[in-house]
Amino acid sequence: MTKGERTRKKLLDIAYELFLSKGYEETSVEDILSRAQIAKGTYYYYFESKEQMLEEVIEMMIEEEAQTAQKILESGMPAPQKIIGIIAAFHPSKDEQPIGDLLNRPENLLMHKKVMTKLMNKLIPMLGSIVEDGVNDGVFRCRLISVRVKVLLIVASALFDDNKQTPEEIEVFIDLTEKILGAEKGTMDFMKTLIGQSDTNKLREGEL
Repeated sequence: MTKGERTRKKLLDIAYELFLSKGYEETSVEDILSRAQIAKGTYYYYFESKEQMLEEVIEMMIEEEAQTAQKILESGMPAPQKIIGIIAAFHPSKDEQPIGDLLNRPENLLMHKKVMTKLMNKLIPMLGSIVEDGVNDGVFRCRLISVRVKVLLIVASALFDDNKQTPEEIEVFIDLTEKILGAEKGTMDFMKTLIGQSDTNKLREGEL
């Protein structure tokens, strides 16, 4: 890593911490400069605006989530648990939710679309390979796997973005997931005890 790359990463790490602790709107470029102890010109050499920095902070989060998802992909968990674990891995943690909430604001629609495209590009191949394994093992019965995975992700994103799901919504999501993947009824029932609980974090880390 070059000196310039280290400086850029340092600025992104500081911005990440401040966006979470103070909030994006309440964090100024001057706050970041003060914490990093660099000149304003140096900051604008790396970032055109605070909005660009937010986008790159989110990209940094996605890359870290991808590393967690890869561990789950390579784990010995059954296919259904892998699927939910990887979806959970790409969902902001409770501490990171303020940054996730920013993407749902109308003024950030373009950024939201860009982030979703990046997520889909990473998630669809990962989940597709798991579903293929599940089909080979007889756990799932379906074709057009990439399309099914994409639809499942769109539903999951819309339902779980705000972390305010009702038991009825969770039940319908489980039923829909089983139907989309051609799984026997009850295959995904384990989700009821995971969603919104600490066990979801274990799935994110590939521990279940």
